Amino acid sequence: MAKKSRQANKPIISFPKVILMPIANFLAREVKRLEERKQNLFKRDPFKDADRIVDNAASDTDAAEQDGHAQVTAMARHTDRRLIQIKKALAKIRLGQYGVCERCGQMIDTDRLMVMPETTICVHCEQKKES
Repeated sequence: MAKKSRQANKPIISFPKVILMPIANFLAREVKRLEERKQNLFKRDPFKDADRIVDNAASDTDAAEQDGHAQVTAMARHTDRRLIQIKKALAKIRLGQYGVCERCGQMIDTDRLMVMPETTICVHCEQKKES
């Protein structure tokens, strides 16, 4: 389906809804899975244990708790980043802008979208960003 862009009066190419619906459903399930994962991570955080405050643990136990907390925090941050990316992709689907690079405006390669359906940047722009 081609629409006219307001910026450069160029046609905007978008994917048909029949293709977007399974992607949107997959991404919605992924959001739910990641939100559950985040809740489970916080339950595993040793710093959330109320008994920890009154426990006079040995220094090696305290170090293990510190390490466990650091791991949970890192995994939660990673999960948060993925959630943001996926929610952004879902918004782009709703707006009819899914599969269009947010930097250059070109279509994102379908192979890239198959591997990373939450991506909003094409390979070329990603390479420029990394260098």
